[in-house]
Amino acid sequence: MRRSTFTESQIIQILKSHEQGRSASDLCREHGISQPTFYKWRKQYGGMEASQVKRLRDLEEENRRLKQMYADLSLDHRILKDVLEKKF
Repeated sequence: MRRSTFTESQIIQILKSHEQGRSASDLCREHGISQPTFYKWRKQYGGMEASQVKRLRDLEEENRRLKQMYADLSLDHRILKDVLEKKF
């Protein structure tokens, strides 16, 4: 998946300047982004501070690891269950 050329803190800074009264079209032109990208950022990061974005990223990473652990354990459980069914 393609990563943004902007960091989360840069995105937050762009959104803050929009909240202070600058128009979205001016910001898009200045930073070289499309308006749909700007509004997607506003939907995703609107009202957040940089520390909250870092916390969100950490929680998403933890969630990804937990899902992977669950998938591994579920597969192990299924394999053991199949072995027990075939043995008797």
